[in-house]
Amino acid sequence: MSFLSLLKTKKVTPEQVFMLSVLAVNGGNYLYNLILGRVLGPAQFADAAVLITFLLVLSFVAMTFQLVTAKFSVIFENETFTNFVATIYKNATIVGLGFGALIIVFAKQLQSVFNTSSSAMFTIFGIGVPIYFLMSVNRGVFQGKKEFKSLSITYQAEMLSRLVITLGLIFLLDMQSSVVIAVGILISFGFGLVPFKFKNLNFKKTIAVEASQSKQVKSFFVITAFYELTQIIINNSDILLVKHYFDSYDAGLYASLALIGRIVYFVAWMFVMLLLPTVVQLKKEGKATAPILFKYVGYIAAIATTIVIGCALFPRTAITLLFGDSYLAMAPLLWKYALATGLFAISNIFAYYYLSLDRYIPVVISGVFGTLQMGLVIFFHESLEQVVHMQIIAMVLLLVIQLVFFMFDSKLKK
Repeated sequence: MSFLSLLKTKKVTPEQVFMLSVLAVNGGNYLYNLILGRVLGPAQFADAAVLITFLLVLSFVAMTFQLVTAKFSVIFENETFTNFVATIYKNATIVGLGFGALIIVFAKQLQSVFNTSSSAMFTIFGIGVPIYFLMSVNRGVFQGKKEFKSLSITYQAEMLSRLVITLGLIFLLDMQSSVVIAVGILISFGFGLVPFKFKNLNFKKTIAVEASQSKQVKSFFVITAFYELTQIIINNSDILLVKHYFDSYDAGLYASLALIGRIVYFVAWMFVMLLLPTVVQLKKEGKATAPILFKYVGYIAAIATTIVIGCALFPRTAITLLFGDSYLAMAPLLWKYALATGLFAISNIFAYYYLSLDRYIPVVISGVFGTLQMGLVIFFHESLEQVVHMQIIAMVLLLVIQLVFFMFDSKLKK
């Protein structure tokens, strides 16, 4: 744990250690995907991409519980906090069991819709869903209390176990199937629970929070769930739609394009994780919150611009190094996909900023344009290039509207 040794030297803040940890985790996840892409080839990688996309969808659904837990871990204290956490663990488990059961029951139908080689991979994945929801609430407590050391460990444990177990099964047992990947994902959820605060887990006796507090939690939960749904649509609908409309080879090529192009989004996510508890705390203390927004928007804009320019100048080099020559057909589209993702990442910061302040119009705006993006791809998918162009159109419009709202809202406050 080199990051933890950095923390002990006190030369960096816990927030900076968490940022370094997120970069390491994203790097590990990228290595995991890149090795799968090279070993499996475009056609088989398409099946793996469906499972990976399901994992991303699950992470966004469970993120609702994580963000709600994080926010009210800042606001609630003492017995109120204890009751709140016990209640949300109970609700998260119920929802997780429900989602997991649905995936298991409709495994055959999912295989048919997404043209995968196996239904067992969905069944195995469904078994792990309740564990992932528990893991997300646990992370929410760490995030809200700014226990970034423990939060970093949970992400590292999940990533490292998935990487080692999945690749170990593939290379040692010479098995290159989607079932092996599903097993690796399932086991990694268990490792992602470490460290786990068992004292917060109490299913037998949960005391309801006060009515006013309960209403506050429910309102934030509903709007956060809605926003995470828009995240699912914008982030994952393109891969699933391409898998539906195109053959496995093209779908595998597109999955590699999406993986490289989304680098900017996953880097931006660490700023979102830091943004929410910081903004909530500043609001609680009556301090200005806009400076922290400007700071993170600046960071993400700079990162996005660098990545887009790099993808435009060296597309063939990037694809060859990361996936191999068999994926070179996607080189001309790489910078365009990175542009669409970068625009979304910047828009995302504005939406989460207002979500932290209990302002929900930007969340609705994101929902509208997430639906627009999906609709455009459904109606315009003659080629993979056209699919990417539809996403750029939707994301340009989304960012423009978010900026207009921010400027208009800022003038009203003056």
